[in-house]
Parts: sequence; C-alpha cells; structure tokens
Amino acid sequence: MEKRRVVVTGLGCVSASGNNVKDTWNNVKNGVSGVDKITLFDASNHLVQIAAEVKDFNIENYDIDRKLARKTNRVTKFLLGASIEAVNDAGFDKDSIAKANAGIITGMGIGLSESADNAYQIYNDPAKGINRIPPLTAPLVLNNEPSANVAMHFQIHGPAWTLSTACASGTDALGLAADMIRLGRMDVCLAGGCDANITGFDIGCYQALSALTTKFNDNPKAASRPFDKDRSGFVMGEGAAVLILEEYEHAKARGARIYAEVAGFGASSDAYHLTAPCPDGAGGILAMKKALEDAGMKPEEINYYNAHGTSTSANDTAETAMLKSVFGDYAYKLHISSTKSETGHMVGGAGAIEAIMCVKALEENFIPPTANLDNPDLEHGCDLDYTPKTGVACEVKATASCSLGFGGHNGCIILKKI
Repeated sequence: MEKRRVVVTGLGCVSASGNNVKDTWNNVKNGVSGVDKITLFDASNHLVQIAAEVKDFNIENYDIDRKLARKTNRVTKFLLGASIEAVNDAGFDKDSIAKANAGIITGMGIGLSESADNAYQIYNDPAKGINRIPPLTAPLVLNNEPSANVAMHFQIHGPAWTLSTACASGTDALGLAADMIRLGRMDVCLAGGCDANITGFDIGCYQALSALTTKFNDNPKAASRPFDKDRSGFVMGEGAAVLILEEYEHAKARGARIYAEVAGFGASSDAYHLTAPCPDGAGGILAMKKALEDAGMKPEEINYYNAHGTSTSANDTAETAMLKSVFGDYAYKLHISSTKSETGHMVGGAGAIEAIMCVKALEENFIPPTANLDNPDLEHGCDLDYTPKTGVACEVKATASCSLGFGGHNGCIILKKI
C-alpha cells in the first residue's frame, strides 16, 4: 500500500528567543541568544544562575477562556500559545479544526515542574504541610495536562497523547504524528513538544548532575556554545513548539499553504547508559539511517543538519562522530548548526522547535548560525562546518534534525521542499 504523504501547513512557538515563530526565527538567524539571568526564582544560592526563560508572555493576549488560562501550568500556557499560532497559521479556526479528523501528540521531557515544585515546598513547610497542598495538584502534575487542555480549547476529539523520551520527545512526537497520518488514523495533527523546568528544584537537580554550565553567570549570552572548546554544559530552556502536520491531499483540497514535506523519520535506543550517549554515536547513526531509508533518500541529498548540539562534550563529540559515520566525506560539505546556542535546551520542546528552524531554513534558503562558536573543539574531533556565529544564505532542499535524549532515546526527522 502506498504511504500517504504528510506535509507541514502551520507553525507556532513560544521560546526564550521570541513568543512567536517570526521573532524566534529572526533572533536565531541573527545569532541572538535568549539566555539571561534567572528571574523565575531566587537563584542566588545556586551555582547555576542563568537560563533561557520565556519573557513577557501573557496567554490572555490569545483568544482563550480566562478561567482555563488561570487553572493551567506555565508549560500548558506555552503549548496553548504555540498551538493557537500554529492552527491560525495553517488557515484553520476553532470550528474547522474541531470538525477535522484531528489529534494532538505532544512531547514532554521533564514534566510539570511548576506545580510539583510548589506542592513540594508546601508539603515540606512545617507551617503548612499536607493539608495545604492545592487541591488541583494531582491533575496538574500529570504530563498529559498540556495536551488535554489544548484538546479542550479546540474541542478536538481525536487522540490527545503525550510522549516522553527525554530530549528526543519533540522529535519523536513529530514522527509518531506523521505515522498516524500515513496510516489514515488522522488527517491533521498538532504535533510538537514543550517543557518549563526553570524552577529551583529542577535547576538544582541538573546542577547536581553537573550537566549545566556554571561558568557564564556573568556573561549569560555566551553560555550556550555547542562544539566550542570552552563549552562547559548546557543551558536550561523552556517553551513550546507546534507544527500542524497534514495529509497532503487533505491540505491541497482546502487550498492550504504547504511549508514542507515530512519525508522520513527514524528512532532508536542506545541501550547503553542513562545519561551519556554512545561515544561513537551508534544509536544516533541507527536513527538517522532509518530516517533516510524511510525517506528514500541518500545522505548527500541533505543540505542542512540541525544538530542536537547541547554544548556538552559528551553530546557534541558523539554527534560529530555520528555525522561522519552516516555522511562519510560529505559530512565536511554538510551545513550544520545548533540553534540551542540561541534558544537554550528546551528539552521536550527542543526537537519540535528545531524542526521549525529546519522548515524556516527551507523556506528562506538560509542556514542559521551556531552562536558563540569561537574555537571549535578540534582536539575532540569537532572539525565540521557548524556555521559559526554568522548564518549563510544558500539553496536548501532537504534538512535533517536529530534529537538524542537521556536514556539513550534517539529520533531523527527529515523535512524537504515539496
């Protein structure tokens, strides 16, 4: 049976780089970092005092029930904002999306930290304790809460799923959504990812793991520096990104603008370590090869690769090894960049916003830069073209993006011009 084709017809995001796709892309393409001092809690006693926070976001600026908005988590507000932008961008409204054979698949990595952090503080406060825990805490700490609220807002009665594969969650959500559309179980899907983990407890946990950089508290904009020899850990980010995936004939029939085609998807598991990737990138290699096979494409047909590029030595060296294995000599001709250098690491939302960056690269024939890449880490083999500091205008016909998550989860999505 011939596979149904899947295309991208709408984009929406909320990030540290901007509260919509236009602002986020403009900042990313110009190498403007969204990292700054933490304001969401008092970080003065933390070794990590910087993060990529969403700024000046107000869900009440959107067409949304205010009662619903007040009862939702910070991350849910982000997902609602990104979803509303994406649905509008695709040319749907609440009535038409509700009538479509539609669903929602959201990737979430760490989870609903705000409500959990608040409940932990109350529970451990001798003056408050268990009897003062807010009554809605139980439903608010379920990871399905953002997807459920988006379904309620749009009155979408198809599947409203939440997928959690750590930092690969957003990419895997896109892949699962594409497969559901290919199978005919949906015609339209709001697919993407979200996370909001900038709380004292979460930052403290990742600080204890030595995963976050502690060396740039006085220079936040320079903190996220993938593939650079002076990198020292990733920068926690937050936000949401949503792509409207749609069956090709369905999109054509309603006269939708088509940004790109979802050409292929691949996923794998390292089965190696809870936090570290395989040093030779074996899991990522398998995911990328599966995506290329699914797309029926050769490696040299990819013009731009949006790297997972976390700004950690373990990731950057393993990912570079992965690219050299998959692309061979062509790896040195491939345009590569890590837009986490601008947005920070959005965890569950990372793969989704990076897919949006790939779509914009296709649309504008432009390779966004890796900010802060002053001195590539040649000692550890980081010698490819990572588009340091300044973006490049060139023809872009096909893009790939891999996400490599804790637990060894790997996802790869390939997007191409139609």
